[in-house]
Amino acid sequence: MRLPSLRRQPRPDSRRRPRRSARLRIALAAALAALPAMLLLSVSQAAVEPAGLDDPAKKEIAMRLVSSAENSSLDWRAQFGYIEDIGDGRGYTAGIIGFCSGTHDMLELVEYYTAQEPDNPLAPYLPALREVDGSDSHEGLDPGFTDAWARAAQTPEFQAAQEHERDRVYFDPSVSRAKRDGLRELGQFAYYDAIVMHGAEGFASIRADARSHARTPADGGNETTYLHAFLDARVKEMKKEAAHEDTSRVDTAQRVFLDEGNLSLNTPLTWHVYGDRYRIERDPTS
Repeated sequence: MRLPSLRRQPRPDSRRRPRRSARLRIALAAALAALPAMLLLSVSQAAVEPAGLDDPAKKEIAMRLVSSAENSSLDWRAQFGYIEDIGDGRGYTAGIIGFCSGTHDMLELVEYYTAQEPDNPLAPYLPALREVDGSDSHEGLDPGFTDAWARAAQTPEFQAAQEHERDRVYFDPSVSRAKRDGLRELGQFAYYDAIVMHGAEGFASIRADARSHARTPADGGNETTYLHAFLDARVKEMKKEAAHEDTSRVDTAQRVFLDEGNLSLNTPLTWHVYGDRYRIERDPTS
């Protein structure tokens, strides 16, 4: 913004008040004097702001960690076409994050995809998906739904739709909640992995259980102490279902990082899930 000209004729009452040029100089001096304090405040706020799992390299690590537990592979991008009924009462489980025909997220995914691409292989199955939502039924889906999913998964449009819904439903809400709780990347990942497996309600129950035993960093608690309480609550929740009774994704992965003090998920990372060993040597590049 250009400053107004400082060349002004003095007003009749100029002896009782500073000229405009003097007032501007006073205001400018006051503003400059305040800058160090403002900069110090900004630096201080940045110092306490939790780092982000939404950093591209950290997010890639998170995707690989989840894929090691969900698909026994670090190659999460190879899972767009995955689909099967794993017998957990949730109907078909499919895609990069395990969208389920019985838990509403698969229905929302196909609805979103169809809004973007109306003429797609899965659109004809929308009525059946609405009917089986909330159950493990395949009625109206068999025998062609799995083939239709595989064909759709070969297109960049459906791949983009899966990533969009993964972020909207699971990744973004969990990372945002973890940041508000004052957690760094490991805690943000622990929240994300929990919401992927247990859904929003299950995650909320786990978090409430953890907060009944320890305070979050945002509430003045110790981050490590709180995360141990959160993982304890997570294991308790997992053991409620036979399909989730193997808790190695917590015990020999997240708990290992926590015991190592690796709250920022810095590489190299080594962990085990279901007895299989995985390692990320260095931060992934774009």
